[in-house]
Amino acid sequence: MTPPARPDPSPKETPPPAVGFREAFLFWLKLGFISFGGPAGQIAIMHQELVEKRRWISEKRFLHALNYCMLLPGPEAQQLATYIGWLLHRTGGGIVAGGLFVLPSLVILVALSWVYVAFGQTALVAGLFYGIKPAVTAIVVHAAHRIGSRALKNGVLWSVAAAAFVAIFALELPFPLIVGGAALVGMAGGHLAPARFQLGGGSGGAGKSYGRACLDDDTPTPPHARFTWPRLLRVGAAGGLLWVAPMALLAAAYGWNHTLTRMGWFFTKAALLTFGGAYAVLPYVYQGAVGDYGWLSPAQMIDGLALGETTPGPLIMVVAFVGFVGAYGKAVFGPENLFLAGAAAAALVTWFTFLPSFVFILAGGPLVESTHGDLKFTAPLTAITAAVVGVILNLALYFAYHVLWPAGLAGAFDGIAAVLALAAALALFRWRWSVMQVIGAAALLGLLIKFTAAA
Repeated sequence: MTPPARPDPSPKETPPPAVGFREAFLFWLKLGFISFGGPAGQIAIMHQELVEKRRWISEKRFLHALNYCMLLPGPEAQQLATYIGWLLHRTGGGIVAGGLFVLPSLVILVALSWVYVAFGQTALVAGLFYGIKPAVTAIVVHAAHRIGSRALKNGVLWSVAAAAFVAIFALELPFPLIVGGAALVGMAGGHLAPARFQLGGGSGGAGKSYGRACLDDDTPTPPHARFTWPRLLRVGAAGGLLWVAPMALLAAAYGWNHTLTRMGWFFTKAALLTFGGAYAVLPYVYQGAVGDYGWLSPAQMIDGLALGETTPGPLIMVVAFVGFVGAYGKAVFGPENLFLAGAAAAALVTWFTFLPSFVFILAGGPLVESTHGDLKFTAPLTAITAAVVGVILNLALYFAYHVLWPAGLAGAFDGIAAVLALAAALALFRWRWSVMQVIGAAALLGLLIKFTAAA
């Protein structure tokens, strides 16, 4: 008797086909245009696309890479894209993933900055911002929920998240101190209660499974991702050269006190201070760009932050606005080349701001890959992820406060903005709209409200 045919395995029981470079390139390009919502929203988009839908990387490896990026100075979402691109397609893949995460935002911000300085505020821009800001608040809340639902798998990690929220909201402790405290908790917890600090936060589990991935939990580390000292030295030397060469050219061509040279040096320092994301370094950028160098006014800095919040890419891309407005206002290439001066400065400060992030990932990635199965390394990182959930909740409240009480608590409550935020939250949580759909609808509603009020 012929045995019954064995049913075909479930599609999720076998990993998807290997990811081609062209396929990855198109995805990273798309991500550069849809990465709204700050780091929380951007990380949520990458998790949904790369872990849940495409299954390019497993949940554990995604979270392990994310935890490493959380420890670094610089924009963690852009670094995570760089890490995954590097893991899939070597150095070229990492450069493409990280570069395309930033380039669309740079181009958009250069265009918007030019409109801003050349034509001033318009009803059109004000209407767009009025609708988008409440939507961004809802996007950050939604992203905090998504990350928290994955990372907070037990009461201990919930307690870490709550303590982090209190530390940053009530005590106003600096983010690096919160990260260090969470890491210490994780180190102790890895010894005393290891099941509570497994990667993903479960009791020895991996969290929700989305099926086999191209880079699964047990996939051997690719040859290019294995640590060697010669490779580390090559990456470090290349990164140093890519910083020294343009700085030397600027100093030789214009002198150390020129606006462009100072911008290169200032934003290099800013890049190394961005622990905890853009909001941790914005006071430093504000103090330097407005107070020390006078590149722009306080009102212009606030407008630049609004532009950064409502365009795709890392929020720290506000540095492109600072560079553009500063060089445009200083007419560094003469009064007949104002746009060229602004665009060159925007590109320059973007280079110096993001170069360290590429070096950190390409140099440190092999070390991280060698630890993704080792609890003594993963337990502190798991605790850090839990702490970051509390920090993201604080960010959501920060957005909500400035959107709903634009003039402060002494001013009027903006009920229309509250309705827009609630509608955006319903669209995300209940109707499962994409971020792009929510942003587009909110922008149209903002325009409609502003033009109706003006009629």
